[in-house]
Amino acid sequence: MSLAESTSTPHTGHRAPAEAPRRGRPRRRGRRSSIERNSPILGLIAWTVALLFVVPIGWMLLTSFHSEVNAAQNPPALFAPLTLDGYRTVFGVTGGKSVIPALLNSTIAAVVSTVLVLVLALPAAYATSIKPVQKSTDVLFFFLSTKFLPIVAGLLPIYMFAKYVGALDSIGLLIILYTCMNLPIAIWMLRSFLAEVPVEILEAAQLDGAGLIRTIRNVIMPVASSGIAATALICIIFSWNELLLARTLTGVLSGTSPVFLASFVTSQGLFLGQLSAACIVVSLPVLIAGFAAQDKLVQGLSLGAVK
Repeated sequence: MSLAESTSTPHTGHRAPAEAPRRGRPRRRGRRSSIERNSPILGLIAWTVALLFVVPIGWMLLTSFHSEVNAAQNPPALFAPLTLDGYRTVFGVTGGKSVIPALLNSTIAAVVSTVLVLVLALPAAYATSIKPVQKSTDVLFFFLSTKFLPIVAGLLPIYMFAKYVGALDSIGLLIILYTCMNLPIAIWMLRSFLAEVPVEILEAAQLDGAGLIRTIRNVIMPVASSGIAATALICIIFSWNELLLARTLTGVLSGTSPVFLASFVTSQGLFLGQLSAACIVVSLPVLIAGFAAQDKLVQGLSLGAVK
């Protein structure tokens, strides 16, 4: 056969049959469908955990409106008459010590120490995250190592020193101790927050001639405001709830809210109704601050999370 004939001859072969679709395993459902399928179970778990937290607070709130006789009954008297005697006693209306000086002492110690912590922790976090100094890892480990020693182990030397310098029963001493107590935690938290600040913003501020203080005040603080707010709120909570140092180093003038709560445990017994009322009053400032800064707190604690 010639080349022309071979090229002019039409192709008479048949097309290969199409492959039959493979029969494999059924497609897996995505994670979203599995979460939607399990959402009633997750919702039940969430409500159970929420009730475990809310029921004791509700029980304490109900007990605060009961008299001491009804509050001490076993089994508890749920439908006992309600009264404000516990709150009158807590605020000193019916005589006795009022909670207001303790709240003022706690507010001063917590707020002032938190401000000092932020003033000291921001430059330290800047030096360990944005522009790390030499051996910054060792510096961070040193800050963390200061939390290894239990407070009770250093309580006696602190007490002897405070007695020697005449600083017992002083708010200033608590402010210094709370600042030292919260500073390592604040540095580690702010370091993770400042690491998320875009480098381009810092370079632009540097080109504009901004110094360190101006960069921290006008650039870093607005960008990392959520992380700073979360750090400040945690420092306030830690200072507000501290009992051991305040109980040992303060007396009549500088007693804080936890010290006031401990005063209801006496040799005559436990005044449960008055203690519940005092706990509600002492907890309200922190709860109000937490709800007011809820968005900043959630945003700050989730900043830098793995996405």
